[in-house]
Amino acid sequence: MMVWQHIHQLFEQRAAEAPDQPFLFAPDETVTLGALAARVAVLAAELREAGVGVGDRVLIVAENCPAHVALVLACSRVGAWSCGVNARMSAGEVAAFEAKAEPRLTYYTSTESDAAAAHGRAAQAHPSALPGLARSGVRSSARTETGALAEQVAAVIFTSGTTGAPKGVLVSHAGLLQFARASSASRALGPADRSYAYLPMTHIFGLGTVLMASLHAGAGLVMRSRFEPADVFDALAHHGVSQLQGPPMFFSRLLAWLDQQGVARPPAPALRYLYTGAAPLTLALKQAVEARFGQPLHHGYGLSEYAGALCVVPLGQARDDTAAGHLLEGGELRIVGPDGDPLPDGQTGEIWMRGVGLMPGYFRDPQATAHVMRPGGWYASGDLGVVGTDGALTVVGRLKEMIIRSGFNVYPGEVEAALAACPGVARSAVVGHACADGNEEVIAFVEPAPGQALDLDTLRAALAERLSPYKRPSHLVPVTDMPMTLSGKLLKREMLVQWLAQRAGA
Repeated sequence: MMVWQHIHQLFEQRAAEAPDQPFLFAPDETVTLGALAARVAVLAAELREAGVGVGDRVLIVAENCPAHVALVLACSRVGAWSCGVNARMSAGEVAAFEAKAEPRLTYYTSTESDAAAAHGRAAQAHPSALPGLARSGVRSSARTETGALAEQVAAVIFTSGTTGAPKGVLVSHAGLLQFARASSASRALGPADRSYAYLPMTHIFGLGTVLMASLHAGAGLVMRSRFEPADVFDALAHHGVSQLQGPPMFFSRLLAWLDQQGVARPPAPALRYLYTGAAPLTLALKQAVEARFGQPLHHGYGLSEYAGALCVVPLGQARDDTAAGHLLEGGELRIVGPDGDPLPDGQTGEIWMRGVGLMPGYFRDPQATAHVMRPGGWYASGDLGVVGTDGALTVVGRLKEMIIRSGFNVYPGEVEAALAACPGVARSAVVGHACADGNEEVIAFVEPAPGQALDLDTLRAALAERLSPYKRPSHLVPVTDMPMTLSGKLLKREMLVQWLAQRAGA
């Protein structure tokens, strides 16, 4: 087998082996590997004509579509770094990412996305050589990255910014290719499989887990620009979807839709693999998904800084907990205490990692890079975890989100898991709030299940049976719509700020 150095080489081998194989199943067209290769060639020629080369950035304002995939691969072919931005972001957010990336060109998936088309019109973009795309003029002042890093990087992934200002994560070709191999092997992905590809390819989950792993295995993608529960179940019933992946919120909304439709077991004749990641998973949701779909919900732990997932629960392994599984090939894991020294299995500490998938750093941000890197090439994730007796990792929360109450550590994930087990609770978000005496209160925002009302007294009584006194929320705050990022992560601090403002104005 060829040893690939860049992600487009993997694609080109697959296209040469099976040019007539359908790869992208979009709502209005089916694109074979050969047809996609032709589109990549058109875009690569356009990029070269515009002077785009090794170490340049190309901003892609997009929602999922075949043109977006073609652009990512064309950038790889000419050595440029693709920088994906979800088109549903505001004009101000897109402008900020554009300023940060300093791209030579900006593309807009104008045909497949009204939001991208609007951004393109505002930027006075003109048609690309590939129908369905609009592009900016060439920015001759954009600085080109040079040296070894220029060849090493495939893409820049902008973090969601839930813990601060967004950063540009440099994602390497080697990391994406390694993860493509490991991910496809962990779920026995093959040419007969089709994955439901709604996850934005502007995020590492969509780019790595969905696109790159499918390319490695020669599997197909049922490609959608956004999440619609009815379409998910239509694809499961009629379009051969065998792999379904998404954050926990994705599965929670699928269950709610089934409840609303009165469907007990959705028809899914080809489905053989369910996977969730990118956000905390509660045991209650895991059990509910498994009961409804009749098969295990596999879990994993990954992040943008590690080109996909570090740990996964492989296909066929059913667990009765929410562990994120074992290390994938090429990665190393360490649980450390406050002094950075490794902790024994069974003790909770910060998750450190290193390996092939680790980012080279944050784009033009040496201070942020130095803040997370440790001696020996370890990356300090800021996540808290524990390794069990079987070697599986369980993620218990964020280090910055850990609440110190009466001298005890309270992990929000543990409280959220207890809330999820209470009847009538759809989901929750737990945060700490500092008191005047230096202690912290536990604040729980709770969303009721569809069609149900929360009885707070009953909820407190149920929590009293599940949690020690110091872990119980000081305030239970009913909410109807939790704000979240486009990748499905809850914006906990935003909820806290809004609640505090409401209390102050009451």
